[in-house]
Amino acid sequence: MFLKLRILLMLAVVAILSQSCNEYQKVLKNEDVKAKYDLAEKYYEAKDYKRANRLFEQIAPKYVGKPQGERVQFFLSDTYYKVKNNNFAGYQFERFMKSYPKSDKAEEASFLGAKSYYMLSPSYSLDQTDTEKALGKLQNFINSYPESKFLPEANAMAKELTTKKEKKAFEIAKQFTKLGNSYILDYSVSAVAALDNFVSDYPGTIYREEALYLKLVATANLALNSTINRKEERLTTAEAAYNNLLKYYPNTSFLKDADDLLEKVSKEMIRFKEQEILSK
Repeated sequence: MFLKLRILLMLAVVAILSQSCNEYQKVLKNEDVKAKYDLAEKYYEAKDYKRANRLFEQIAPKYVGKPQGERVQFFLSDTYYKVKNNNFAGYQFERFMKSYPKSDKAEEASFLGAKSYYMLSPSYSLDQTDTEKALGKLQNFINSYPESKFLPEANAMAKELTTKKEKKAFEIAKQFTKLGNSYILDYSVSAVAALDNFVSDYPGTIYREEALYLKLVATANLALNSTINRKEERLTTAEAAYNNLLKYYPNTSFLKDADDLLEKVSKEMIRFKEQEILSK
């Protein structure tokens, strides 16, 4: 008896799904815009966003300039978002904002559009063009809706993306420092420039202490392997980098390595001065 009921239930479900599918295909293929609109809303309410999206795609151009146009455009954008088609979601939410800037849905559209671009942001090791775009959209939302209920999430996303940008910039500078240790001095020059820019661009970064230490490493490498005509200047710069690290982080975790580098720099300075005296 129980097995028979299960079979009957399964057959009923199959019948309902088949009927729904047939209805969807029938409405999808005909030219009745109102029927498509009604079915699209039905699927949207049932959270069948994939089918709803297909129908809204078809009817959206038909409702441009009409009273229902605002509703259709928002649902079209939102269904792209719901099915995780973030490129199209971001684009469609932007279109919605331009077309209906005073809509009751403008705040939500601005947030979801920014979040769509946030979802496109790749790993820090890859090109960060999409991260820059997402940050711009999030910042625009934060500035436009400072009292929004979405603000905490927007701030959290913006912070995450900023940290990702920081890590990208820091890893580039770190790589230059490592390459400079292979005695190709041009890399050490690039490392110093990259680290200076990094500390300037991200003053509150969590990588600041290590960045200041790496600048000491790069300047020391430059100084210790420098030509005579630039050695004194570069040795002095390395000493300054050491002092700067200790100024901000007197108990730095890099203290032992920093002290070892300073000792090498100081000994090299003494040798340089002695040779300078002997050459006169």
